[in-house]
Amino acid sequence: MKKLVVLLGPTASGKSALGVQLAKKFNGEIISADSRQVYKGLTIGTGKITQKEMMGIPHHLLDVASPKKRFTVSQYRSRAIEAMASIARQGKLPILVGGSPFYIYSVVDGWTIPAVKPNPLLRKKLEKLSVQELFLKLKKLDPERARTLQQSSGQGRNKRRLIRALEIVLSTGKPVPPLQKSILTTAPWYASDVLFIGIKKSKSEIQKLITQRLTKRFKQGMIEEVANLHKQGLSWKRLEELGLEYRFIAQYLQEKLSLEEMKSKLQKAIKDFARRQMTWFKKDPRIHWIKSSQEAEILVRQFLL
Repeated sequence: MKKLVVLLGPTASGKSALGVQLAKKFNGEIISADSRQVYKGLTIGTGKITQKEMMGIPHHLLDVASPKKRFTVSQYRSRAIEAMASIARQGKLPILVGGSPFYIYSVVDGWTIPAVKPNPLLRKKLEKLSVQELFLKLKKLDPERARTLQQSSGQGRNKRRLIRALEIVLSTGKPVPPLQKSILTTAPWYASDVLFIGIKKSKSEIQKLITQRLTKRFKQGMIEEVANLHKQGLSWKRLEELGLEYRFIAQYLQEKLSLEEMKSKLQKAIKDFARRQMTWFKKDPRIHWIKSSQEAEILVRQFLL
């Protein structure tokens, strides 16, 4: 029976470091489940793990796509499945590490979104509406989807995702089907035995870690990273679509926000993001919440028996 360890938790909780520790201890490899770390060039702003921090452990699904074009959940799932199969063939333990619920559950539970082709005319019309107007429109047409987006990584304020959700409901004439759990029995690699580990930290701990990490990232050159991405051809609109650090720094670079406004809004947005991640994950009774790496090691050791 193939096994999979899923390591999740809110932003800044220390998932990457613990993932490496577990991989070294139990002969594993890491598959990133982060919706922005798949993009090349989004390094400081996403807190992408460095080669040194990897400590020789192979990491999959990092830097696999151009940020100029959206990398879909479907594309991610396909690549993650390939990575898991490759790791399993080597007799190693796949460890899925991240905080993006859609990415995690697309792999583990087979969550899918209907294949509706883009409608340029409809998108152009919807682009004219504000984020609030789009959200209210979606809430009226598909309240369940609106609620789901609002709880997932702040996507209720992501204009691109709101437009896509409206595109689906308006094109099909019915709400987006709920993201049902459906075991991918057709996938030979499927890890029918899954251990979910969640990193538990208090609200005050997470907020302190977020503040410290943000200060560090600014010192590392996060503003310069966003400016360079724009120089390399990423539009301001696309940068803002990439969310959080890229959204607010792009607004600052366009002089829509002062430096202090940008830092204040960004810090609040990241803290809100962490809260929404926990709201989402708390619904999953399969998750074993741990406070130390020792607890995680005990869980994995028992799981592999």
